[in-house]
Amino acid sequence: MSKGFIPVMLTPFLSNGNIDYKALTQLTEIYLQAGAAGLFANCLSSEMFELTALERIQAIKHVINVVGGEVPVIATGTFGGEITKQADFVKRVNEVGVEAVIAISSLLAAEEESDEVFENNVFELLRQTNDIPIGFYECPVPYKRVLKPKQLQQFVQTGRVIYHKDTSLDLDQIKDKIDLTKRYTFGLYDAYMVHAVDSLKAGSAGLSCIQGNYFPELIVWLCDHYNDANLSTEVSIVQQFMIDNMDVMHNVYPIVSKYFLQKRGLNISTFTRREVGMFTPAVVKEVEKLFKDYTALLSDVNIQVYI
Repeated sequence: MSKGFIPVMLTPFLSNGNIDYKALTQLTEIYLQAGAAGLFANCLSSEMFELTALERIQAIKHVINVVGGEVPVIATGTFGGEITKQADFVKRVNEVGVEAVIAISSLLAAEEESDEVFENNVFELLRQTNDIPIGFYECPVPYKRVLKPKQLQQFVQTGRVIYHKDTSLDLDQIKDKIDLTKRYTFGLYDAYMVHAVDSLKAGSAGLSCIQGNYFPELIVWLCDHYNDANLSTEVSIVQQFMIDNMDVMHNVYPIVSKYFLQKRGLNISTFTRREVGMFTPAVVKEVEKLFKDYTALLSDVNIQVYI
């Protein structure tokens, strides 16, 4: 993958709860038009735990068909159970045509199990999945298991691990991970906007954050201009905008991001299968203010949008 933004994709639903493939097509095109370097389908933002195994495969396949090879697509392939069961689904996801199959770190060992158990399970998964490219996602569900820098290094050294979505929220740890893996064909993508610019400057491959489900072009712009001395003021303004609005964007997510995309003109419902709380009038008011502030920001920093 080239350095840049990897969106954690939403799954649009119809009012009856079925996947809305027409809206998924439009959403995929929006990410591409914004300049995404790749797409992360079937992730937590996609409500992957609320999808059936068949729906996961169908949605991933649909995204790949829409993309048509324009950028790489990665997708989650581990959903708990015995390693053999997880390896079997990794193979199913790989057969669809993804660039890498993503393993959820917290599903490769129970919360109370040791690093040794986790590491043994990772190596067993690699053994049972032949030469399939693998990535890691420190998903917060069912619990967050953050990879230690030395752990990530030994996995990357196998030549099988090419992607890591980092949710450690720890810039020093991210720097250590980047330093220990820099000699390999591998990219670390940071999820935490608070230190996004510093992470990019430290050598991360890009960003993979939920803010891209509101304004992907802003995340792409940051990835493109984070080190541009002539735009340092604008870069700081854009990052601070993300930080200042973090609580609004995380509240009853992904309902709020779907509503925000409605405001941007996408024909997408706010239906979600996950229980995330009430989309109250107060929350609506916050999101509408976010949209107003976002529109003003685009003018201030002269960033083009496509919807």
